[in-house]
Amino acid sequence: MAKVEITINGVAYPCRQTMGAMLRFKQETGKEITELDPSNFTELCTFFWCCVKSASKADGIEFNMSLLDFADNITPEIATAWAEASQEPADGESTENSETPEEKKT
Repeated sequence: MAKVEITINGVAYPCRQTMGAMLRFKQETGKEITELDPSNFTELCTFFWCCVKSASKADGIEFNMSLLDFADNITPEIATAWAEASQEPADGESTENSETPEEKKT
């Protein structure tokens, strides 16, 4: 995943999927991340918040925004940009399988 930051009220926060974000999602929703329904806006917003909260904590950045306060400050454009960025590979990572065509045949 590419390095992603989101800006809320002029402050940039890191946002990345971490094990902590997945555990926070379970605490908030009672669901495992594997049960996240991509068509469920509430679950997506909650996971987005979990990713920001967890990445901020890991990076030592204060992030005290509640889920509802976070949602009040996130526009559809910010959410869409996050969804697109979370599908991109990190810098230096290849999107292709590391096997050569010859290796795939065997």
